[in-house]
Amino acid sequence: MDKTILIVEDQDDLRLLIRLTLRSLGRIVLASSAAQGLEMVRAEKPDLVVLDVWLGQGGSGLEVCRALRADAATRHTKVLLLSACGQQSDVEAGLQAGADRYMVKPFSPQSLAEAAGTLLDGA
Repeated sequence: MDKTILIVEDQDDLRLLIRLTLRSLGRIVLASSAAQGLEMVRAEKPDLVVLDVWLGQGGSGLEVCRALRADAATRHTKVLLLSACGQQSDVEAGLQAGADRYMVKPFSPQSLAEAAGTLLDGA
């Protein structure tokens, strides 16, 4: 059975790049906001959520991550956070919110694919 990967990213070009990078790892579903991301998690039950930290006015990736961890149905879903903020405090905040992995933008497609593959192998 194919793994399902949900990409939650508000920037169209970056969402496309992530999709192209990860398409060989499983079935890709897309969301462009925090609310849409939460809706897609409930509908699609992904194995991995690749989640931007800053999603614009509709909420943050940290809020989405906390919501996933608070819900028994999604508590064990793997989460890979992406952020342009790479300070130690930012990384710690992401991990405390429940992320399994935190990657700083810009990242190489290869490093993203490797990180996602590792998380999916453990899903």
